[in-house]
Amino acid sequence: MSMHIANGRWVVWLSFLVAMLFQIMPLPDLVEAWRPDWLLLVMIYWAMALPHRYNILSAWILGVMLDIMLGAHLGIRALSMSLVVYVVVLHFQRLRNFPMWQQALMVASLICLHHLVIFWVQFVVGTVTFDVSLFLPAISSLIIWPWVFWILRRVRRLYKVR
Repeated sequence: MSMHIANGRWVVWLSFLVAMLFQIMPLPDLVEAWRPDWLLLVMIYWAMALPHRYNILSAWILGVMLDIMLGAHLGIRALSMSLVVYVVVLHFQRLRNFPMWQQALMVASLICLHHLVIFWVQFVVGTVTFDVSLFLPAISSLIIWPWVFWILRRVRRLYKVR
């Protein structure tokens, strides 16, 4: 029994690693602005599926790791991801029962919140200008969410992650 639980944890952290690799993978300039927030999408899924195990602390750790990998101010993405995951964990039962199109809209709004918090902190720390392209990842995440949900749900059931 404990072997399944231990394997389940490795599966989840492996999914975080793959999402982080997708997050930092170089893309052409044409599609760079449309890059979905892979790590946050995966974190939202696991916070909805297992809120008692993957919550604000996990989001904080992954956000700090992402800040280090991106060379950003330390803690910006950690704060933003923690805030988003807090909202998800607070309303996980409601989010689970939404139809897929409503879940996708909620995920897109949470991605917008994520980018607005990052923008606000960067504005306070330094000089950054507002651009509408800030919301392009929310649109691509809205489109990709059903597939991310479906794939991670199948992985969770296949490996009996609890």
